[in-house]
Order: sequence, then C-alpha cells, then structure tokens
Amino acid sequence: MKTRIRAIAFAAAATLLTGCAMGPTKSDPFEPFNRAMYAIHEPIDANVVRPAVQAYVDYTPRVLRLAISNVFNNIDDLFSGINGLLQGKPEKAGNDFGRVLINTGFGFGGLIDIASDAGIERGNEDFGQTFGVWGFRQGPYLFVPLFGPSTVRDGTGTVIRSYLGPVGYVSDVRWRNVIYGVGAVDQRAQALDASSMVDKAALDRYTFIRRAYLQRREYLVNDGKLPPEKEEE
Repeated sequence: MKTRIRAIAFAAAATLLTGCAMGPTKSDPFEPFNRAMYAIHEPIDANVVRPAVQAYVDYTPRVLRLAISNVFNNIDDLFSGINGLLQGKPEKAGNDFGRVLINTGFGFGGLIDIASDAGIERGNEDFGQTFGVWGFRQGPYLFVPLFGPSTVRDGTGTVIRSYLGPVGYVSDVRWRNVIYGVGAVDQRAQALDASSMVDKAALDRYTFIRRAYLQRREYLVNDGKLPPEKEEE
C-alpha cells in the first residue's frame, strides 16, 4: 500500500513538473496543478473505481440498472425544466416538465421512462449552461480527482444543483450517502464506453479530456451554434 501511495505521489510530482514545462493556456491557467490532480485521479479510477463500476454493470440485471438510471434522469429532467425557464426556452422547459409529470405519474415514480417512448425529448439543461447563457465566463478549467473535469462556472452550477437536489433532504445520513453512492456509480457506468474511447484515441489523455469537455460545454451553452473557434494553444 505504501509503495502504491509513493508511486502516485511520484507520478503527481512528475506531472506537475511536466506541466510547468509545457506552460498554462488561456482556458487552463492552472494546468500544472490540474495535471497533478489528474495524475492522482487516474490510478484510483483505473484500479479501484472502474473495476467496481464494471462489476456493477456485469452483475446487476440490466432492467434494474435501467430503472436506477431512469430515476436519476427524472430528477435531472426537473432541474432541466427549471433551467430551461431561466434561459428563456419555454418549449424545452415544457418538454422537461411534461417528462417529469408523465414518468412520475405513470412510470412508477420515474422507474420507467414512458416519456422517451412517447418521443418527448430531454432538454439536458443545467445551471452551468444557464450561467453561460446569462453571460458569465466559464472561468479556469479545473480537474477534480474522482469528479473529473469542470470549470469555475460549471462547478458552481454543480454545487447549486447538489444543494437543491432532493437527496440532500433525506434525513438519514446513511441512506443519503447510499443514494449519492448509487448515483455516482450509475453516472460512472454510463461513461465506461467514453473511457475506452479515450484509452484508444489519446496520446495525451489529459489534453484530450480537457478539449472534449470544453468543446462539449461550449456546444451545449450555444445549443449547437458554436462561435468561431479561438486558437488558445
């Protein structure tokens, strides 16, 4: 165990020095620090988190995994509707609120996604996108071990979402933590294919993940209408 901890610390230090040599960019002014955080995150994710999530996928019946995903997606649809209103997108908000009503009322509390079968699209709006629509800059890129890539703007949105979410109102601490844990496992399970793609496609995984994340967030904030690309590196 001590040897593994030393190896992780050494990798973080080496990456920090490498990052200093490469120098920060406009979107990633804390790149040396972020690379060090990524060096800590990667072995933990590869050796602990990913095998555990893969076991969850392999041994949990698909119908149960789908029901769990549907419940968490139903909660996300509620917040997506709220953010749709905040962004001045009544049609998207209406679809999201409609999804919540249908799936909660006729889908056994959200266990079954009837709305998708009926062709009602998800808005996929969040507080980070709302801040972007309101004109707030994304701020520096951040990589948080076990949580992954983010920015100051998106991170603030995530904190607000977590604070307002219904899970936080569960009084029993143990059950609340179990629900948070199941949600985290479900979310990571949905990203397994993306992890495999990064493994095959990227020479510099850190840069690949950063660019993919920032481009996707820019795409979502602008509803697919990207502004002219600005060369940053």
